[in-house]
Amino acid sequence: MRQTEDTYRHKGLRKKLVDLVRSKGITDEKVLEAIATIPRHYFLDSAFDEVAYEDKAFPIAASQTISQPYTVAYQSQLLEIKPFIKVLEIGTGSAYQASVLAEMGAQVFTIERQKALFENNKQFDFIKKYRNIKFFYGDGYEGLPTYAPFDRILITAAAPDIPPRLITQLKTGGMMVIPVGSGEVQVMKRLIRQPDGSMKEEVYDKFSFVPMLQGKKE
Repeated sequence: MRQTEDTYRHKGLRKKLVDLVRSKGITDEKVLEAIATIPRHYFLDSAFDEVAYEDKAFPIAASQTISQPYTVAYQSQLLEIKPFIKVLEIGTGSAYQASVLAEMGAQVFTIERQKALFENNKQFDFIKKYRNIKFFYGDGYEGLPTYAPFDRILITAAAPDIPPRLITQLKTGGMMVIPVGSGEVQVMKRLIRQPDGSMKEEVYDKFSFVPMLQGKKE
């Protein structure tokens, strides 16, 4: 059961969370402001109310997780979000990450392969306020060629390799942020598409994500 009340206590806990995330090296004030604004406890079952603002990942439906706030902030900062840019997100999950990007002014196109999560988000009243999020049920490896090209692509699951069809959907000068690796720990990478179609690769810190899977799941 979702919560719908955002109390002074919740807001105080969010401020502490923002201070913690900032202390870990997040400097993009728009990212920090979005995390300070969005009630993370709305995205979790009410049983998690006491711990919703800890800097931890938590389980959600379909054996998935809502990412650690620091991880959300880290990926969001690497994306260098500006108002009105088009972002393709692979792996909607709880829709918390999509909401952070939307709060920052991006036009978000987000794909979820788990039917249960996609349906849950359609019933989630809070995220209806973000008219700049479009939700899709589909295979993240295929992307959304109909809506391409995108300024940014964000993958919120661990990919063993860079999905080639997603590269073709990225604008020249556009960025893809993706955790790469098939083991329990992955390396965060940022890829920037060059004018000749090649990809400049930047390597960042190590993280642990659920694996990126192909196809859709009913």
